[in-house]
Amino acid sequence: MKNRKILILSIYLYLLLSQIICVAAADDDTQDDWLHVENAKIVDKNGKEVWLTGVNWFGFNTGSQVFDGVWSCNLHQALQAIADHGFNLLRVPISVEILLQWKNGDPDPKTPQINGYVNPELCESDGKLMQSFKVWGLVLKWCKEVGIKIMLDIHSAESHAAGHIFPLWYHGTFTTDDWLDALEWIGEEYKNDDTIIAVDLKNEPHGKYDDGDFAKWDDSTDVNNWKHAAEQGAARILAKNPNLLIMVEGVEVYPKEGYNWNSPSKDWGTGEEYYYGGWWGGNFYGVRDHPIDLGKYQSQLVYSPHDYGPLVYEQSWFHSGFDSESLMKECWHDHWFFILEEKIAPLLIGEWGGFMDNGPNQKWMELIRDLMIENHIHHTFWCFNANSGDTGGLVGYDFTTWDEEKYNLVKPALWQHNGKFVSLDHKYPLGKNGISLGDL
Repeated sequence: MKNRKILILSIYLYLLLSQIICVAAADDDTQDDWLHVENAKIVDKNGKEVWLTGVNWFGFNTGSQVFDGVWSCNLHQALQAIADHGFNLLRVPISVEILLQWKNGDPDPKTPQINGYVNPELCESDGKLMQSFKVWGLVLKWCKEVGIKIMLDIHSAESHAAGHIFPLWYHGTFTTDDWLDALEWIGEEYKNDDTIIAVDLKNEPHGKYDDGDFAKWDDSTDVNNWKHAAEQGAARILAKNPNLLIMVEGVEVYPKEGYNWNSPSKDWGTGEEYYYGGWWGGNFYGVRDHPIDLGKYQSQLVYSPHDYGPLVYEQSWFHSGFDSESLMKECWHDHWFFILEEKIAPLLIGEWGGFMDNGPNQKWMELIRDLMIENHIHHTFWCFNANSGDTGGLVGYDFTTWDEEKYNLVKPALWQHNGKFVSLDHKYPLGKNGISLGDL
């Protein structure tokens, strides 16, 4: 009798211990892929260097209430295709407006642009389309299953197809406090889901003094000081989830020596420029004198420039005969490459891409791609979408057929090991031709 009681107790303890181990394993599966920075390199929990090589897919920022293109393609299959093609990070442009809608539990202001016939998984049992927040939950689930991690990009304050043209993180009825509330909600809502590993605090802060609204970078607490705002935003989100990577973009201009933020753009008589100019979000001159300070969370900081070719805008450095050496001298080095060179922080080029013109634009794409490969610079290609007017995308207007020529240009810059694409997840391999981080 005594032995029987001991046996029953032993079985009970074994089952209890097994449950505890299973719960711990399940929890670890949502908490084991966080990344941080060591010696200007992004590393995993074990200190292993990783390479974030991803793509942008916009729509949640435009008013579509979902990724653009889901009006024609199957969302689940598109995410699978992105993984199969080797992109381990999905940068998702999103608005403050939709984030606060989700936070408050409000209904969609308009029906999400979903083709229900092509996407039966996005329909409720009564045939009605799902609300955007529920669709977003499926995006997280499906991305996890195929080994894709997500970076949320606060692309605009309002949900607006042209929201990126507004220079600041506040606009219209949406204030800095609204932006901060949205960031804090992200930190709290997804602190137990390492599918979302990074947040880009604001897409392309820009503008010049002459424009009226402009983003500056100094040590002031002025309302339009991007450095101050970025430190505030990072503090709010990291207080809720200290494991997120924080992407901070640059501004457009920075005052030359002897001038300040109250100076006009130039002397309109002589043409003398008073600022160092650059791409929207691509100018990091301010980092030398005023680096971002995240305090005890400095290990989560990544600087994230944007860079484009001459078909987006004919910058001065796209003169006849430009090459990698001239681009480094006239743009890349002083705008952002010095940050990596001097091991100040890692770089992630949040947007690069363009049309395949068999000319200067394609030449630039190849040069910046090779720079990223050589220096292991993290990046997210712009973009998956067919409907990006000044760059085109990786797919055609059915959002299903891939542009193989453009993809083959990008492919060498995707993280691969022995011919296999590498995910940023320790358990899930990246697509059908990939491996997990745990497999390395």
